[in-house]
Amino acid sequence: MPNPATSPVQDLLARYPKARPELPARFREIYDAQYLDNRSGATAAASAAQRLERWMHARVAEDVHAAAPRATLEIGAGTLNQLPFEPPGATYDIVEPFEALYRDAPGRERIGQVFADIAEAPATRRYGRITSIAAFEHVADLPALLAKCAQLLEPDGALRVAIPSEGGLLWRLGWSLTTGLEFRLRHGLDYGVLMRHEHVNTAREIEGLIHALFAQVEVRALGLGRQLSLYRFIVAREPRPAVAAEWARRFGGSTAT
Repeated sequence: MPNPATSPVQDLLARYPKARPELPARFREIYDAQYLDNRSGATAAASAAQRLERWMHARVAEDVHAAAPRATLEIGAGTLNQLPFEPPGATYDIVEPFEALYRDAPGRERIGQVFADIAEAPATRRYGRITSIAAFEHVADLPALLAKCAQLLEPDGALRVAIPSEGGLLWRLGWSLTTGLEFRLRHGLDYGVLMRHEHVNTAREIEGLIHALFAQVEVRALGLGRQLSLYRFIVAREPRPAVAAEWARRFGGSTAT
């Protein structure tokens, strides 16, 4: 039962940093191969998921077609599959801890700075856009990452984030009948165990933290409202400096996914 002396935001912050559930041995044996298959669309289910994920990529890039290119930092860039949606011409830095994903990816020559952790980005650097597609649900210390995002944004900049609707009925049904079913047929294992290890944040938690940190937040969903949706797209502007500073002090340090 919530403590009446604390606010909903403080109750939410008290969950962090989160501990990622340990994977059983059989899952650890196939983890790297499964991760690469998912990120590259190597299986039928992963390929179908990537086609659906185009909605997230397109929403994140909507702003670049109506204005001059701005310096961008993409968090969790993976195989650089956002680049086809982004016009060339402006600085494009990335945060990605797994070098194998982007090392030989198409468009690698367009990337400026590469950070294994957002904490490595210099405090003096500023971006007009900070973007992320299907990454925030993986971050165990999300308040620290968000605080750094707020500090790196230009005054009129925007955080543009697309996430799966983790915690919602339609999202669970979607992966259970596609990737989850394929995973069980291939390995005889419960994909839910892997999802609980990977997705440590729900969409509701991610939204709650962003609303607490930014004064202006817009949310759109692919589905019938937030809970009956597959994905959500969030645009956040006007970070609250005092909140960002407090979170940086409280949760400072590595934010690697």
